[in-house]
Amino acid sequence: MAYRAKFVIAIVSAAVAFYAISGVLFGWSGTSAQQPINDPGAQIRIFESVLQHIQNDYVDEPDLEKVRNGAMRGLANGLDPYSSYLSAEQVRDFNSNTENKDVGIGAEFSQVSSYLYIVSVTKGSSAEKAGLKSGDVIEYIGTAATRDISLYDAEQLIRGAAGSKIKLRVLRSRAKPLTVEATREKLKVPAPSVEVKNGVAHLKVNSLAKGNGAAVRKEISNLNGKGISKVVLDLRSVAGGDIQDAVDVANAFIKSGKIATVVGREKRVLRSYDAAAEKHLFDGEVVALVDLGTAGTGEVIASAFLASKRGEVVGEKTFGAGVEQQLFTLSGGDGFLLTKAKWAAPDGRPFLAEKRADRGVKPSVEVKRPETPEPVEVEELVEGQEDEDDQQEIVEPAKKPQEDVQLKKALELLSGGKAKAVGAK
Repeated sequence: MAYRAKFVIAIVSAAVAFYAISGVLFGWSGTSAQQPINDPGAQIRIFESVLQHIQNDYVDEPDLEKVRNGAMRGLANGLDPYSSYLSAEQVRDFNSNTENKDVGIGAEFSQVSSYLYIVSVTKGSSAEKAGLKSGDVIEYIGTAATRDISLYDAEQLIRGAAGSKIKLRVLRSRAKPLTVEATREKLKVPAPSVEVKNGVAHLKVNSLAKGNGAAVRKEISNLNGKGISKVVLDLRSVAGGDIQDAVDVANAFIKSGKIATVVGREKRVLRSYDAAAEKHLFDGEVVALVDLGTAGTGEVIASAFLASKRGEVVGEKTFGAGVEQQLFTLSGGDGFLLTKAKWAAPDGRPFLAEKRADRGVKPSVEVKRPETPEPVEVEELVEGQEDEDDQQEIVEPAKKPQEDVQLKKALELLSGGKAKAVGAK
């Protein structure tokens, strides 16, 4: 069966499981015989009919616990990339207060079309040394196919003892399948770096891991002491981290107004983050850089710049991420890790949307790098590999970096005075 057909069947199965089990989880019910497809009661009856056929007509004696586990995984897959069904053992590990000694490879992951997808790679990490890039699709982790497992399960497979190695089969646009070997290692959070040239500071934010916003703010404060009045704030590949750190960095440039929101069901605002005048540090001109690897914390800052008209945002449309989750433990000891809220722009528009076209932050000045992957649908990328040789190769980092056209554009805007904010707050 072709991949596309398998994919459609999987999605349909997940949808049926979602609407069926959602009624059980949340106590919804339906009454009318003619129910719309989104009515939980109607979907429960469909699910019960399928379950009855499995019990009565399946060729072998069915293991109903396995059937239930499969349905629960389908339920999670029908929601978003981050909601996951956890086994009882995973729930115990999740809730354990003991320190987990497993480490990763220094990359931020999501899930696209049921495959593990690299959102960004941390500077100096094992993932970067192995040649992994933003936009890479991980087809296999060792011998485990990522389209068969959840994002939570995939990330657990990536993690392991420090010093151990993991092989990843990588699909990349315009390239043959690659086999990459990466070493698991404890990641040292990279500090921000600053380079000043011709009176313009290029401030590269390498991470906004919890607490790292203070390091970025310190560098911004130092620029004031040096009399620097123009800054390129580089948010490329800034993805994971804490929303408060992102707000604090944005607040260094934005004196007043709303910086970010957190929205819940029906886009109801759960929390709002406003700029505090006493945390404002820099009054000069600023341009922010974003790319495909910018997500979550990076998107908080970029969207705040656009909303406040603080400065231009240059680069590519960002990935679209940033969620808050809660673990619900079920009666059998297993659990459901459910997305309860989404990070959003000041106007309440969440970065993570159902349609890929609606996700992320669109820059005010679009500049695409030549090496950025084309926006190929993952299933098309997979189908394109089916006729390729099974030959694999180890990918290595590029020897000569290409011209940074995005940074070049940011510097042009600053040198021409066109980056000055209009109506900045």
